[in-house]
Amino acid sequence: MSGLGKPRSLLGEWLDARGIKQEWLAQESGITNSTISNAASKPGHMPTYTNMVKIVTVLKRIDPTVNIDTFWPSNNA
Repeated sequence: MSGLGKPRSLLGEWLDARGIKQEWLAQESGITNSTISNAASKPGHMPTYTNMVKIVTVLKRIDPTVNIDTFWPSNNA
């Protein structure tokens, strides 16, 4: 947990560390605020693959090293 004591996913922690607002990400990615909120605040929540790609595409403009595994590591092996 970070910020105001609310639970945060890897995405939420990444956004918080950089001072990026969820609303900005929603607007830039074309994803609803509620979907971004779930992805940022619910550890273990997996958005659709399409939404993951949209989120990462926007965030690569800030940090070109991010990828889907940065926020949703695949431990299914």
